[in-house]
Amino acid sequence: MREYKVVVLGSGGVGKSALTVEFVSGNYVEKYDPTIEDFYRKAIEVENTMAILEILDTAGTEQFASMRDLYIRNGQGFLVVYSVTSKQSFGDVCVSRDQILRVKGSDQVPIVLVGNKADLEKERQVPSSEGMILAERWNVPFYETSAKSTQNVNEVFAECVVEIMRVLVPRRGKGSGCCHKCNIL
Repeated sequence: MREYKVVVLGSGGVGKSALTVEFVSGNYVEKYDPTIEDFYRKAIEVENTMAILEILDTAGTEQFASMRDLYIRNGQGFLVVYSVTSKQSFGDVCVSRDQILRVKGSDQVPIVLVGNKADLEKERQVPSSEGMILAERWNVPFYETSAKSTQNVNEVFAECVVEIMRVLVPRRGKGSGCCHKCNIL
C-alpha cells in the first residue's frame, strides 16, 4: 500500500482539527483547542487502490509559523482550509499557498482549497462563488465542507490523494520516461 503525506494548513480557528478528527475517527470536535501539531494515519480506498494517509494537522497560530516550512517540505499534498464565516481566513489562504509554492519550488503542487464550516450559513462571510473563483485561478479542486455535518469531509482527503497521484506519480504506459517498476502503484 502506498503512503501519502497530507498537510492541513490554514488560519487558527478555521476547523482544521475538527475536519481531520472527523475524517480519521468519525467524531466531531465541538470545542476549539489550538493545535501545535497532531499526526494521524488512516487507510482509505482511492480510485480502486488502497492508500495510507499520513495526515499532519498543523497550528494555525502565527507563533508556530517557523515550523510550517518543515511541514511543507515533507508534505506531498495540502488541504488549504479557510472558514466560510471568516473573510480574514479566506485572505490568509493566499499566504499559505504562496508559502507552499515557495518551499516546494514549483507551481505543480497538489493542493485542495477547502471552505469549512459550511453548516453555518447564517454566519457566512465568504460566498461559495469566491472560493470557486480562487480555486479556478489556482487550478485546484475546491470543496465546501462541514466537520459537524460531515459534508465533503471524506471527499477532500480522497481528492488530495487523487491530486498527489496526478502530480507526483509517474503515468503508466509508453513515454512516461520511467522504468517498469515505477509504474506500479
